[in-house]
Amino acid sequence: MSITVIHSQVSLSTMAKEQAIKKNSWRGSEEAWLDAAHHLLIQSGVESVKVMAMASQLQMSRTSFYWHFSDREALLDALIKRWEEQNTGNLVARTQLYADTIAEAVLNLFDCWVDPQLFDARMDFAIRNWAHQSDKLKAILEKDDEERISAIHNMFSRFGFSQTQADVRAHTVYYTQIGYISMMVEESLAQRIKQIPAYVESFSGQLPTDNELARFKSRHNTQQE
Repeated sequence: MSITVIHSQVSLSTMAKEQAIKKNSWRGSEEAWLDAAHHLLIQSGVESVKVMAMASQLQMSRTSFYWHFSDREALLDALIKRWEEQNTGNLVARTQLYADTIAEAVLNLFDCWVDPQLFDARMDFAIRNWAHQSDKLKAILEKDDEERISAIHNMFSRFGFSQTQADVRAHTVYYTQIGYISMMVEESLAQRIKQIPAYVESFSGQLPTDNELARFKSRHNTQQE
């Protein structure tokens, strides 16, 4: 095969890809529509999550939305699924990470309270508000709350706490954080990091060691004392 023919085939292949990208760009991506819905939900509540509002935000046509979702309800279902996978999924995973001590295990969980990529507190707040208007979502939220509490309970049980102690401590840890979210408490990362050793001791009965605390701080790019 001649070099000219090879170059011709490469050019055609490149053109085909460029045309496909151009053809798809006008309707965006599923993630882009979900991101727009997420933004509207946390800013103004579920009533604001409307196709026209998202289309305006993305500078796309209303019609392009329907390439990705059959209707608004399908988008809302996908939004709930995203919340479950991020917030509940990551919280449960953090409770199951290896730890030498219960203090270190609690610090693993506390990653969720410091890193919004692991646990989106604003999304959790918005979902709880939305659940007041939807029996379907309320049932999902109750299931997820129980799943999270059960995971924290199992974390304490793993370190020898009795069933009663594990249950009480799990609820205390979880309700404290949900209280923070519901009250929309705002504090700096430095302030939160400073208080964490005392919270760990309150919840677990143990202060984290210097090494455990150093590892926690390094995960969050801070060396606050």
